Amino acid sequence: MTIETVSLTRSHDGTQGVYKHASRETGTDMTFSVFLPPAAGGKPCPVVWYLSGLTCTHANVTEKGEYRRLCADLGLILVAPDTSPRGPDVPGDANNAYDFGLGAGFYVDATQPRFAKNYRMWSYVTEELPALIGKNFSADMDRQSIMGHSMGGHGALTIALRHPQRFRAASAFSPIAAPSQVPWGIKALSGYLGDDRKAWRRHDAVALIEDGARFPELLVDVGDADPFLTEQLRPGLLENACADAGIPLTLRRPSGYDHSYYFISSFMEDHLRWHAARLQP
Repeated sequence: MTIETVSLTRSHDGTQGVYKHASRETGTDMTFSVFLPPAAGGKPCPVVWYLSGLTCTHANVTEKGEYRRLCADLGLILVAPDTSPRGPDVPGDANNAYDFGLGAGFYVDATQPRFAKNYRMWSYVTEELPALIGKNFSADMDRQSIMGHSMGGHGALTIALRHPQRFRAASAFSPIAAPSQVPWGIKALSGYLGDDRKAWRRHDAVALIEDGARFPELLVDVGDADPFLTEQLRPGLLENACADAGIPLTLRRPSGYDHSYYFISSFMEDHLRWHAARLQP
């Protein structure tokens, strides 16, 4: 599991790195970023995973997430993977749409023939990349948490619900809460997984909860000025599912905030402090 260092940059007495490696899961080179706090020089530190949304790479949160100062103070490693395989031979959407294919892996392992070879983002994020992080960085893999935005919020919630023993905390910014019921998700899940809606349920936070998945508590922020709030995100469905299942959910709808990184960076510290409190030894 060899990794190539693309760049190393000093920040808040820690190190922001960008790395590349040949992925066995996607069959492509994959790029990811890791912030190592100063404390990682002396002991393994807990890991916060950040999954990005549609059209994004590792670079969006790395450049605009404003997380490094607090991660340095709290002793948190933050890992940001890419959102899909990439390369000249990787198939994308036939019409080059932004919401399917390149930049839109939806954190699933595709089963449809055209995409099954490369689009294995579930296994990449839950198996291959964690093993790489554990081997190559000063990471305490017994203390992990996960968060994400939009499509990445969907990924964070579904991964946490299916791996409740691995993650001590899970939160999301503007997640696609019920992809089986909204246009973004229906397009992606049918394209990657086919028409069997039973297979979709394993990648739908609301459906997972309805089917018995549980997590100790969740934190979700969705701006009330988010243009995707009503049609694509539908946080009320998650709120109802958590209430019915007895899962404590803190769902906040901050006034005037949209879907952008201006919103994410405004509440990033809240989420990191919430994660840090649950990542204590």
